[in-house]
Amino acid sequence: MILEIVKYPDPRLALVCEPVERITPELRKLAADMIETMYQAEGVGLAAPQIGRNIRMLVMDPGWRDQERNARAIVNPSVELCGETIISENEGCLSVPLGYRAEVPRSSMVRLRGLDLDGNELDEIVEGFPAIVLQHEHDHLDGKLFIDRISRLKRNMYDGKVKKWLKSQA
Repeated sequence: MILEIVKYPDPRLALVCEPVERITPELRKLAADMIETMYQAEGVGLAAPQIGRNIRMLVMDPGWRDQERNARAIVNPSVELCGETIISENEGCLSVPLGYRAEVPRSSMVRLRGLDLDGNELDEIVEGFPAIVLQHEHDHLDGKLFIDRISRLKRNMYDGKVKKWLKSQA
């Protein structure tokens, strides 16, 4: 089922998410719906707060446009930055309207820990574009958007565009 994607400036996107207590059939269904929604929106990742759920779960498939689909869901992820700082060029977000994109500093490598949907523990090193996607989606679980990582001037300019856009929608 395709889910509605929450858009900035919705305050739910600024909340720190709660840990998942148990992996249930309902959680697996939610993950499947998130994956379907991510593909339909042509995204490479989606975090639970982006569909209005305040839980620590994300889905991602950084390579699906170039390779066969290989989505994964990660429950209660933790991300430890362990690479050099690079600039993620042209970073965007399904929850950030108007197709806004920006350069964002990210780590080239992260250590991921968490659970898969079978309750198996994950502990792996993730590099390159998948590491950037993981950091971006993990930020959502902590109530952060990529626009929180850009300069104050660029953020103010973007917020002004969003205010005008919201007025035109009313």
